[in-house]
Amino acid sequence: MKTFGLGGGHRTVRRATDHAGTRPAAAHSAYQTPLTTPTAQPAPPSTLPAADPTAMAEQRARMTEAMIAELVPTLFSSLRRSDQRARGEQYLRGLLYAEGRKSIRNLAGVVGGAGTEQSLHHFITESTWDWAPMRAALARHVERMLRPKAWVIQSMPIQKAGERSVGIDRRFVPELGYSVHGQHSFGLWMASEAMSAPVNWNLSLSPSWLQDEEKRRQANIPDWVEERSPGECAAAVALDALEWNVERRPVIMPSRDFVSSAVLGRFHAAGIPVIARLRAMDQLRVADTAMPGYGAGPIPVSDMLQHIRGLRRPVEWLDEATGTPTVRSSLVAGIRVEVPQPRRSASGPQQWLLMGEWTNPGSPPSEFWLTDLTSTSLDGLTRLAKLAHRAALDSASTGERAGLRDFAGRSFQGWHRHLTLASAAHTVAIGADRVASRTRAAASSGSHSGAPQQRRTG
Repeated sequence: MKTFGLGGGHRTVRRATDHAGTRPAAAHSAYQTPLTTPTAQPAPPSTLPAADPTAMAEQRARMTEAMIAELVPTLFSSLRRSDQRARGEQYLRGLLYAEGRKSIRNLAGVVGGAGTEQSLHHFITESTWDWAPMRAALARHVERMLRPKAWVIQSMPIQKAGERSVGIDRRFVPELGYSVHGQHSFGLWMASEAMSAPVNWNLSLSPSWLQDEEKRRQANIPDWVEERSPGECAAAVALDALEWNVERRPVIMPSRDFVSSAVLGRFHAAGIPVIARLRAMDQLRVADTAMPGYGAGPIPVSDMLQHIRGLRRPVEWLDEATGTPTVRSSLVAGIRVEVPQPRRSASGPQQWLLMGEWTNPGSPPSEFWLTDLTSTSLDGLTRLAKLAHRAALDSASTGERAGLRDFAGRSFQGWHRHLTLASAAHTVAIGADRVASRTRAAASSGSHSGAPQQRRTG
């Protein structure tokens, strides 16, 4: 995006009417639903008092076991051999129950002792099973469990020492603002307001890995793995999932520096709506003849939105980052824009909407989002964009506990297999946490209505 940088390759809230500066391109009524907060479910009659930490831990353990029993037959259905299925379940349980870093040695210590370490290592790094069918099964399970509203492409840089881990390199990480020695990967997260879970992964490999035959051989990188830009790597993590027989959802791209007209074009060609975060200096053209700046050529998106600040309106969204559902309010405005395309689309010109968010009314916009969901209300678009926060929060908390960042081996295929099973562990853990928190909220409130909502602005 360096001229848009796109030059590089329950409460029911007030519903939005047709907002100024937009016109319909496609209907997406599923994203227009009123804002609702999760309602805590009543605790089962057999549940011990929620105030008792031991009782809560026991209840969570029972729920974890129930979720493992539900997931395992589906997750490992693509493994033909019973010993592989047994190893898969051992690895999953190790990820869930081992304390600290999820090394194979630590996992083996929980599920079978020293004699299990070698078999688990072989299962992850040297076996021949394909992780794609397992991820597809996980995605369908997560879809039923979460009823996701969007797919979030979450960047996951992992700082590491040494040179042996697959994909390790020194590179600039836009989200951090500095260079990191380590791995850089992208995960596809299915997200709802309540929780999110990853279902697919790509590891970004630099030319130093892909063009060095010795390093490829040592890391067992298959011939089909080719060099691609970080943006292409990020997009593929969602586009590959289209073959898994899951319902297509809007794709949220919260990493500003991996958005390009080429990436947006790939999603458009696949029929996947996109909501992509931009930077203040990215430049677009105003497409609405009635709006300020029309005909002026490329304009920084921050300036464009400042020109229409008079069209801002409040939008409410649900924030669960503190653990207590909180309804917050921001000011948003939208304007139709043109996006440079690498080539003319056979389906004709695309409709795009630039949306800005002001958390401080007297300051410049704090967020900039570009989307082709031009018929979705600003309320719906804001709440969809906020799902990026949900995925980031769950990645930093539950994902860390499940071992998403803990694979230290050299094997490329081992990395993918570990991430597949760590994603399954994340799904089980976050589901058990959710049930436990609902029960705790119901018990602490003394009713079945759950914890009261809080309302805050900003």
